[in-house]
Amino acid sequence: MMPAVSMTNVKLSEALALASEGFEGNKQKALRRASRRAMTWPEEVATLAAEGRDLTDLPAVGPWVRDFLLELLASPQEIDEPPRIRSGFMSFAHARAVVSENLDVRRALKGDLQMHSLYSDGNNPIRDMALKGIELGHEYIAITDHSKGLKIAGGMDEDTLANQGAEIDALNEELAPDGFRVLRALEMNISPDGSGDMGSGALTSLDLVLGSFHSKLRTKEDQTERYLAALHNTHVHVLGHPRGRMFNFRLGLSANWPRVFEEAARLDKAVEVDCHPNRQDLDVALLEIASDTGVRVSIGTDAHSPEEMEFIDLGVATVVEAGFPMDRVVNLMPVDDLLEWAASHVGKA
Repeated sequence: MMPAVSMTNVKLSEALALASEGFEGNKQKALRRASRRAMTWPEEVATLAAEGRDLTDLPAVGPWVRDFLLELLASPQEIDEPPRIRSGFMSFAHARAVVSENLDVRRALKGDLQMHSLYSDGNNPIRDMALKGIELGHEYIAITDHSKGLKIAGGMDEDTLANQGAEIDALNEELAPDGFRVLRALEMNISPDGSGDMGSGALTSLDLVLGSFHSKLRTKEDQTERYLAALHNTHVHVLGHPRGRMFNFRLGLSANWPRVFEEAARLDKAVEVDCHPNRQDLDVALLEIASDTGVRVSIGTDAHSPEEMEFIDLGVATVVEAGFPMDRVVNLMPVDDLLEWAASHVGKA
């Protein structure tokens, strides 16, 4: 039996990242990989170790990393605030604990509004994502594959988007008895001037459009005007993963966030809580700022496989910990209300 410890998965992730700097080669890679995956482990390692369970069952944990983790747990160390590139991230284990204490919020959530399929850079067909949505208790999901400007992610052109729409329509007929719906949506690549990369006709046939930046994400200058331009794109309903940050890889963009959120609120558009573990964008700190502006938020897992759809708990926990008003979370809308809200923006800046 292990002694009581205070090393959470977040602290272990940081300890592993710091320790990796003292190694080279395969050991360094192993520690860095474990540091990233620690944020996705569904239970606290301290609990697993205290119960005598095998840590090598965790992703990215082999015998050597297991022993390293046990040493950290046996001799807990004070962990300073992580550097900005790793700060503000919540572990999946922590999120699950928050959700377990706020099941009413989780049960009120009706859908997941960002994910990818084989039509762009996802790993599974749309049907698999829909069936996972049903398993998770959702009433709807939005398939938001990438648009044609993002070639590196297999972005779709207008013809491919139409073919996908026909597949979704057929699947919806099949799933209608289950009371489940797949929304025809898109994660449209937005240029720094706010313009999209898809024809207007293709976009107006969709239920929902996320607009996301995927270029010039390391710019250090204030990007407020860039965000305002994106919000004024007449086809965009949701500003996707706003900063474009990535855990231990990219800080993302900066802006006058109150101004961005206030403009989104004025236009009645939403900003996203992307709950992929590597993104978590918006995080609790920014969502607390958004809370006072009247803006809506949309929760999406940005899942590229059915398993990643389980990270919806990260988004729910973020909303809960930020104290964000639940009546402004668009995922809590019944599907008809959600579609009515999205349709109300057609042709408006």
